Amino acid sequence: MSAPLSASRRGFLRTSAVTGAFMLGMSADGALAATARAAGSPSPDFVPNAFIRIGRDGRVTLISKQPEIGQGIKTSLPMVIAEELEVAWKDVRVVQGDLDTALYGPQGAGGSSSTPNNYENFHRLGATARTMLVQAAANAWKVPAAECTAANGAVIHGPSKRRLGYGALAEAASKLPVPDPAQVVLKDPATFTLLGTRVGGVDNAAIVAGRPLFGIDVRLPGMLYAVYAKCPVFGGKPVSANLDAVKAMPGVKDAFLIEGTANLNGLRPGVAIVATSTWAALRARRSLEVVWDEGEGAGHSWAGFSAQAQAASKKAGAATVRKDGDVPAALAGAAKVVEAAYSYPFISHASMEPQNCTALFKPEDGSLELWAPTQNPGAGQALVTTTFGIPKEKITLHIIRSGGGFGRRLSSDFIVEATAIARKVAAPVKLTWTREDDLQHDHFRPGGFHFLRGGVDAAGKAVAWHNHFVSFANRVERDGKSVLAAGSGGSLAADEFPGRWLANCQVEQTNLECRIPMGPWRAPGSCVFAWVLHSFIDELAHAAGRDPLAFRMELLGDRDLVPASTERGLPYDVKRMRNVLREVAERAGWGKKTFPRGQGQGIAFHFSHRGYVAQVAEVTVSRDGKLKVDRVVVAADVGAQIVNLSGAENQVEGSVIDGLSTMMFPELTLDKGRIVQSNFHDYGLLRMPDTPTKIETHFIKTANPVTGLGEPALPPLAPAVCNAIFAATGKRVRQLPLSKTDLSWS
Repeated sequence: MSAPLSASRRGFLRTSAVTGAFMLGMSADGALAATARAAGSPSPDFVPNAFIRIGRDGRVTLISKQPEIGQGIKTSLPMVIAEELEVAWKDVRVVQGDLDTALYGPQGAGGSSSTPNNYENFHRLGATARTMLVQAAANAWKVPAAECTAANGAVIHGPSKRRLGYGALAEAASKLPVPDPAQVVLKDPATFTLLGTRVGGVDNAAIVAGRPLFGIDVRLPGMLYAVYAKCPVFGGKPVSANLDAVKAMPGVKDAFLIEGTANLNGLRPGVAIVATSTWAALRARRSLEVVWDEGEGAGHSWAGFSAQAQAASKKAGAATVRKDGDVPAALAGAAKVVEAAYSYPFISHASMEPQNCTALFKPEDGSLELWAPTQNPGAGQALVTTTFGIPKEKITLHIIRSGGGFGRRLSSDFIVEATAIARKVAAPVKLTWTREDDLQHDHFRPGGFHFLRGGVDAAGKAVAWHNHFVSFANRVERDGKSVLAAGSGGSLAADEFPGRWLANCQVEQTNLECRIPMGPWRAPGSCVFAWVLHSFIDELAHAAGRDPLAFRMELLGDRDLVPASTERGLPYDVKRMRNVLREVAERAGWGKKTFPRGQGQGIAFHFSHRGYVAQVAEVTVSRDGKLKVDRVVVAADVGAQIVNLSGAENQVEGSVIDGLSTMMFPELTLDKGRIVQSNFHDYGLLRMPDTPTKIETHFIKTANPVTGLGEPALPPLAPAVCNAIFAATGKRVRQLPLSKTDLSWS
């Protein structure tokens, strides 16, 4: 993995402006824009649009513009182009594009947005290129284009059966006017031959063979290696360090303090060590002695925050998120009232590849070249510009495959750290975080506390809901602004279910100030709110003596669409949710089985990231409290088309396993302003013996826009499993991780 290889990806697109090719690109706002390029010197290859290169041998190279973090987008979006282009997948090569929003449009991976934001446009990219190739063949044969069809990388004249491959047509097609992409005819989905099939990831063979693909694999001539030590207390900074002693160690080239910036989104202060190998840098770091100014964060602890939350729960919330009807009166008149307190800890993203970035700064012209496994390359480039004053046009950012992201690589702290170090080193330098760095200096999913009360009437119908949510804020390092955006999971939206469904509903929120960095974690917000809300709904169902499925269906009601009640809210397609609930219940045999003590079924649903998903979990809990998830059945409605069936199933099954892992094991403890856990020996993740015995995935196709699958299937898992545990044992799980609850029974 080298600079020349990466440059060639950009190079063939740039140099195509002086070939005989035509260029069809995407403007910065993502809208389609076609531009005829001037003819120039001949080239052995032709570029029918910004994402496609067709060789004279008919080989097709497709550019993947979105970051690949394991969600399969590097395979699925090129499949969309290939479907409309009518080329065999075996003849396609996929290349990762560098950051170039002027050429490609927005390039980010987060919020399950890559597919919905590009799906329609990518169809039109392929269809426009196909239309021009068909017209070129029709011109060559002097026949109407309507008599010609494209298939398997060639154009065929129906009446005469004549055939011309794309390689033979590309030059002629490049001379044609580019049609309006909005007017080209797209394929009927009923005729799709590639979309909806099972296609292996384009990088699978390289991953299995251990070939270099990831940021941590980058190697450049003359490269040096760096580590960066930050204060173990959040918000702290270095005062002094034994730099001379460290510099004298074998292999160490330099060691220096970096002042950093005060803002959380900027550069954290710390101590950099640069060496001839990662091992030399790590060995020197063990000898590093730093005097830290720990700051006010040293007084933070999870025990302290828990006490503050308990105290806050006895008062009115600091802010009212939603208030409908008269909740106190409705609770006073309810036949049964249920009260419960739910809590969950801070957790890390714990991606398998720790954060890293390779940077090459050229002082002679002030330019910077970056190789970064990032989910948000545009934001990384912008942060470098604002932090160091390097103009965007002087920053080249190569998007490297990430070994997991889950929202962590939406932040760009590791990119600015690498840049800060590279500006002091006359060579390319690769910064590599240790696993300890990754766990203890993450942008964490915030912990939270929910204090709930709910009431049901004599008929067993929900009549009141009250939730006081106690969460966390870090305003000091956000220039006085709250970190409590929905993206971090620290803010409960007014339209969160069951708001809008109950006449008496009150949601309040109180924020505990801290210095802890927080950020999006897979299915932000939904990943924890679904567990709390749909577990408590289950509590109300059992208190009412109702079947949990029937209770939920009644709660959803008979309206097909519930509009948003706030400007930032989303309409809720109730019909789609009812359908996935019915589907999952039928597939799981809900209510048709008799379970012995220690076994049970649980059900849950959630609307997340444009996807409607319901799940049924079946569990066995031994007398001594050991949990085994026997079966998870998933029904999902993510729109009109599953792009890659293999990838879609992978995302659902991965969400189930990830959701179960997060429910069962991980927990970060804060003490004296620092994270206690340091590595996987004390930060547990799911192991193979604990995975579900069986996961069944069922997709419901509906006439709705296509959405992504990286997140919607995760939120319902935890409540489904915890509700099944209650059915099996009578024990309610109200605290995560699961290890906090004694599940043993007699």
